[in-house]
Amino acid sequence: MNAAHHNPIDSGTLAERDLRVLWHPCTQMKDHETLPPIAIKRGAGAWLEGTDGKCYLDAVSSWWVNLFGHANPRINAALCDQVSRLEHVIFAGFTHEPAVRLAEKLVALTPSGLTRCFFADNGSAAVEVAIKMSFHYWRNRGRSGKTRFITLANGYHGETLGALAVGNVELYKELYKPLLMDVLTAPSPDCYFRETGESWEQYSLRQFEHMERMLADHAHEVAAVIVEPLVQCAGGMRMYHPIYLARLREACDRYGVHLIADEIAVGFGRTGTMFACEQAGISPDFMCLSKGLTGGYLPLSAVLTTDDIYAAFYDDYAKLTAFLHSHSYTGNPLACAAALATLDIFADEDVIERNRPKAAYLGAKARELKTHAHVSDVRQCGMIVAVEFVKDKSRREPYAWTERRGRRVYRHALEHGVLLRPIDNVVYFMPPYVVDEAEIDLMVKVAADGIERATCD
Repeated sequence: MNAAHHNPIDSGTLAERDLRVLWHPCTQMKDHETLPPIAIKRGAGAWLEGTDGKCYLDAVSSWWVNLFGHANPRINAALCDQVSRLEHVIFAGFTHEPAVRLAEKLVALTPSGLTRCFFADNGSAAVEVAIKMSFHYWRNRGRSGKTRFITLANGYHGETLGALAVGNVELYKELYKPLLMDVLTAPSPDCYFRETGESWEQYSLRQFEHMERMLADHAHEVAAVIVEPLVQCAGGMRMYHPIYLARLREACDRYGVHLIADEIAVGFGRTGTMFACEQAGISPDFMCLSKGLTGGYLPLSAVLTTDDIYAAFYDDYAKLTAFLHSHSYTGNPLACAAALATLDIFADEDVIERNRPKAAYLGAKARELKTHAHVSDVRQCGMIVAVEFVKDKSRREPYAWTERRGRRVYRHALEHGVLLRPIDNVVYFMPPYVVDEAEIDLMVKVAADGIERATCD
């Protein structure tokens, strides 16, 4: 390159250039003084390749979004086809085939009664849509006093202000509390805390008694209850029994309160069924979907809801009952095309059934870590497996968060070619569905060695 045309911004490695101009999510940027960001140039299947040629097994599906591997040929082809015809069009007053087909497929796939699809662009936005719709529904029906929401302790629903308000992971929420609406918080059915000899079902039923009382006391002012079905992911992959969802659906009906199922992280086969709600045999009033919806390719989310809720907004313009929520990229054709290709893979390759032996193998390998002196729990829900390590196993005493033991596991894993991203002291596996047994062996072995290294002092 001619020196006269050389741009000084381009000097240095990609990581060095990054640190001069970028600010990364969920990151204390000072950490990059000792662990620079890893520059990735390509992906294939369950693997990522760095600009230095080193490869990393993506054991967390790049923040839980990738279902069928990086650079999936089928999704690639769908995007190439769509981009040659229509990249985007305003979705107010206009429509297009990818959006219509995707909505039809989602209505057919999701639990019965969910007949209307509202598109947004990410999971937090989907939660915002659902809580606004619920509030607005009651107002349109003349119940303007129903303005509050019930959430679960340790729940997470995103980081925009409405979504943050109905979540309960203090790491994300505490600082911003002055900006957030007040919500009611019921104890979590998280089965990590069950008594010795108590089953998951027994504990989840016992915990539901708190929710029952809260609904009895506050139903007159509550618009909806919002939960992550079966797995509280960002809260440490904590899990509970489907009976809780079944009881919650019945109670919401009895007290006249909406049920919002946040399936953003747990939908599309992660829990062993297409949607986690299926394991309880329930249909929520709102189902929020995102992450795996496009196979990990493009931002897209959807809120599925009922004809009854849709009808509450359907009236003459002058009545001012319309739902006014939008963003510029609503129903983006490229994202819809990626989602359609993703759903076609599910249908054509019998993915849910094919995942069962993989999930069984992953769970069996991970449970070998139960004997470790510092592993307090190994839990599984479908293709999600979590290993929790603690300071004192007999008392389940956790390490102080300030010790950052999970970061030691993260560093060790990177050194050995695996991308793990522990949540505090919980190492979890949520790999793409294309992972094979040898790759499962590798990720579990590296995690086991990382836990040993993180707990050896």
